[in-house]
Amino acid sequence: MAYTLGTGPDSGPTMGPQNCVTRVELSVCCGNLLDRDVASKSDPFLVLFHEVDSNWVEIGRTETAVNNLNPVFGVKFKVDYHFEEVQKLKFALFDEDKGSSQLYEHDFLGEYICTLGVIVSNKKLHRSLTLANGKPAGKGTITITALELSDNRVITLTLHGRKLDKKDFFGKSDPYLEFHKQGDDEKWMLVHRTEVIKNTLDPVWKPFTVPLISLCDGDVDRSIKVLCYDYDNDGSHDFIGEFQTTVTKMSEAQNSLEVEFECINPKKQKKKKSYKNSGIIILKSCKVGIDFTASNGNPREPSSLHYINPLGSNEYLSAILAVGQIIQDYDTDKMFPALGFGAQLPPDWKVSHEFAINFDPTNPFCQGVEGIAQAYSACLPHIRFYGPTNFSPIITHVARFATQALQQETAAQYFTLLIITDGVISDMDETRHAIVQAAKLPMSIIIIGVGNADFVAMEFLDGDSSVLRSYTGEEAVRDIVQFVPFRDFRNAPKETLAKSVLAELPQQVTQYFKQRNLSPSNTALE
Repeated sequence: MAYTLGTGPDSGPTMGPQNCVTRVELSVCCGNLLDRDVASKSDPFLVLFHEVDSNWVEIGRTETAVNNLNPVFGVKFKVDYHFEEVQKLKFALFDEDKGSSQLYEHDFLGEYICTLGVIVSNKKLHRSLTLANGKPAGKGTITITALELSDNRVITLTLHGRKLDKKDFFGKSDPYLEFHKQGDDEKWMLVHRTEVIKNTLDPVWKPFTVPLISLCDGDVDRSIKVLCYDYDNDGSHDFIGEFQTTVTKMSEAQNSLEVEFECINPKKQKKKKSYKNSGIIILKSCKVGIDFTASNGNPREPSSLHYINPLGSNEYLSAILAVGQIIQDYDTDKMFPALGFGAQLPPDWKVSHEFAINFDPTNPFCQGVEGIAQAYSACLPHIRFYGPTNFSPIITHVARFATQALQQETAAQYFTLLIITDGVISDMDETRHAIVQAAKLPMSIIIIGVGNADFVAMEFLDGDSSVLRSYTGEEAVRDIVQFVPFRDFRNAPKETLAKSVLAELPQQVTQYFKQRNLSPSNTALE
C-alpha cells in the first residue's frame, strides 16, 4: 500500500488574504485560421477570458494581425497562477471588420477553452480551435506557451534607428522592431514587438520594459535576434535587416554611452559587394532592475490546508489518520512508502512530482500510519509548495511495483495507492492514460479529497458514471479508482467513513484475480 500526499501548491499556502501564486506569461500564435474576408485574408485578434462565477470576463486583447491567417501575436498576457484553484481560460479569435470594441461586430474565428494549470503543466500547448457549436474551426490551431516569471529582474531598453533602408514608393519607411529568443527546439520565438514609427528612416521608439526571463531565460549571454521591418497596411511587411546581440553586450549602453548595431539584410549582402548595411540601430540606454511585485506566498499561514494548528493537526493529518487506520489492517507488515508531489526540495529547490516525505529515496517506508503522520509533519518546514499538480508520475511509480509483482512466482500481491489531495490536477490527460494502463495491473487507487474545493475532476476519474478512457481512446478494462470527499465524513463515525473508503476495493481485488483465474484468498495487500 502506497501513501501519497498532495503537498503541492494546489493545497494552498497563502500570504495573508492572497493565495500562493506565481506570475505566468502567456504567448499565443495561431495557424490556418478561417478566412472570413472576401477580397483579402482575415485580420485576426485574440481575446483572453477567465471564468468568474460561471461568466466569462475579459482579461485582455492582442493586437490585430492584418491580412494574416498564421498570426504570431506580440502582446503577452501576464496572469497570476493560483496553485490551489481551477482557473478556466478561454482564448477566442475574431476577424476585425470594424473599429468597434464590441465583439459581436467582428466575425468569430474559433476558440479554445482549458485551465491555466494545463497550460503551465505542458509549458507549450498546441490544440485545434473549435466553433461555438463544438465543431472544428476548419484546420485552425492555437499554440499557447507559458513562461513562469520566476526571475523578477526586468530590462528596459531605449532604441533609435539611423539611415534605415527606404521601402515605400511614395514615402520613406514605417519601421518597427521584433525581439526573438531561441527556444529549446532551436526555433526563434517572438518576445517583443515595438510600435510602428510612420514615414521615417530615423525612428525613435518609446522605451519598453520586458522581464529578463522572457527576453533571454535569465541568461545574459544567451543570443537575442533583433529584426527590423517596414510596416505595410496589407500585412506584407518588408524586411529591412537584422542583428544578434546579448544582454551582456546591450548592458554596455549605460551612463550616456550608446551601443550601435549594423542592421544587415543577408540577401542584399550576398548580391552587392559594395553593401555595408541597411541602417544602424542605436541602443541609447539599457537598464536591468528588479520587479518587487511578485509573491511566493507563506506556507505557514493558518489559511493553508497544510498549516498545522496549535493542537497539532490539519486537514491532511486528519485524513491520514482517519483513513489510514481503516486500511492499514489490510497490509501485512505495516510498512508504507509515503510520497509527496508538487514541491521544491532542498538543497537545489528543483520541482519534484514524486519524493519521499522522509527524504530517504532509497527507503521511503514509514512504520504504520503514525509513522506517515510524523514524516509528513517533519517535512513541511523544509519544502516549498509548488506547481503544477501532476498525478501521473505517482500513479506510474506505483504501477512499476505492480508490474514487478506480476513477474514473481510467489503469493500474489495487490497494491493500493492512497492519494490525499485538494482536488486540483494539472495533467488530466496523462493521469487518465496512467489509470487506464494501471487497470491492467494488480492495483487500485483511493483518492481522498480534503478542503472545500470543486472535486469534479476527481469524480470524473472515479469512473462510476462512465468508463474512463485514455486520450488515445483506449478504455480502462476495469474501474480501479474510488473517490471520497473527506469533508462529508469529517464528523461521521469511523464505520461510516470505512464503508465509503472500502466501498469498491474488495470488488476491484476480486475482479482482477477472477479475470486471471486466480484466487485472491492468498493475496497480500501492499
